[in-house]
Amino acid sequence: MSTNATTNSTCQSGDNLCEVVTYRLDVIVVPTVLLGISAIMLIIMFLLAYRHRRGMAIAAAARARSRGRPRRRTRHLQGIDAPPGINPLEHEEVPMAVHRKANGTDWRPGPLREVTALPRTLPVASDDSYLLYRARMENKSVVLRVLKDSASAEEQREFLSFASFVSGLGPHPFLPVLLGVASRPPPVMMVMEDMRHQDLLRFLWKCRRSDASSTYNMTEKRVFTMAAQVASALEYLHRRRCVHGNVGARSVLVSGDLTAKLWGLGCAHRRRSRTTVSPRSELKRWQPPEMLTRGDSGPSGDVWSFGLLLYEMSTLGEPPFAEVPSTDLQRHIQKGNPLRHPAGCSGALFAIMSSCCRSNPGRRVTVATLLEKLQGVAGEADGRTPIRAAAPVDLELYMRQAGYEDAYNYDLL
Repeated sequence: MSTNATTNSTCQSGDNLCEVVTYRLDVIVVPTVLLGISAIMLIIMFLLAYRHRRGMAIAAAARARSRGRPRRRTRHLQGIDAPPGINPLEHEEVPMAVHRKANGTDWRPGPLREVTALPRTLPVASDDSYLLYRARMENKSVVLRVLKDSASAEEQREFLSFASFVSGLGPHPFLPVLLGVASRPPPVMMVMEDMRHQDLLRFLWKCRRSDASSTYNMTEKRVFTMAAQVASALEYLHRRRCVHGNVGARSVLVSGDLTAKLWGLGCAHRRRSRTTVSPRSELKRWQPPEMLTRGDSGPSGDVWSFGLLLYEMSTLGEPPFAEVPSTDLQRHIQKGNPLRHPAGCSGALFAIMSSCCRSNPGRRVTVATLLEKLQGVAGEADGRTPIRAAAPVDLELYMRQAGYEDAYNYDLL
């Protein structure tokens, strides 16, 4: 009835063609268009729902990978030297990702050959939880820092935390290269580049021998060159807001080509991880006066210790303030007594040494200025005349003068 009424109102009486067109528009075309629009909307809603579910699946897979649980574990090295963003200490049993080199390729440790134990410079252990070995891997010499099988779960976590800290520092030409870390299968170990001459203290003592070859001759030019390398590494650490806290000849490693690289990072790691550091945990004789009196530690404290490193180098491994008993050291420094001028040390070298060892931290030279001075003087320094010492080192006397009886933690390698 309504359709006929509409048709009659729009078409003239007897116009059959108009009535048919109007009837088709009202009854067939309009419902068909509305049905098509509904179908299109349903398709769009289905695609949106599918896309949402797919996005959630991808996000879940990414979260699983970020927790260090790759789907195909058997194809990956287990270790802690993981890419940025992965927390390797999230679980007690640490799944390690593959360490990637600077060129982006995967690092996989080769078979180890010719493994030999490394003797320590001093007859003391800096850490009873690990051992040091030298080995051959992929036709190059490496050093293995191996956690003992008897280490506790806490010692293992500390070992892996330290490896993660070293890896996070990033590459620097005067920091030892960490090649990789493996935690499974045992033993847990850090694989590092081989520093052929080990620590600088050992090297300096070899330079004391009267029959030393040219390799073990320390000249003043070499002092400036090696000191500048250590200062460059120290400046890099300070830019990363990392205080070393353990600068000394014992914490510098020497490569086969006599490049000096700063090591002994255990103290820096403990401060970064907010681990409680005992007052007896470090050697007092190398600590700045503000550390001895108030327990303060900062970049200027590293500068003080660096000045004492220069003293060690210019005396071929003699401990600083050797003439002062450990019990009187703090009082001796507070009275303003300067560091003794080593025999045969040039005025230029002693001036730099003294600018580091000022009692007031604010008056000490900055590491950037220190590096500039060392590099500037190195070109004019004597590179021919070896520095000589009166006699080979007396190990028992050295241990007593250096104050090793007052400390139980001192990183050598």
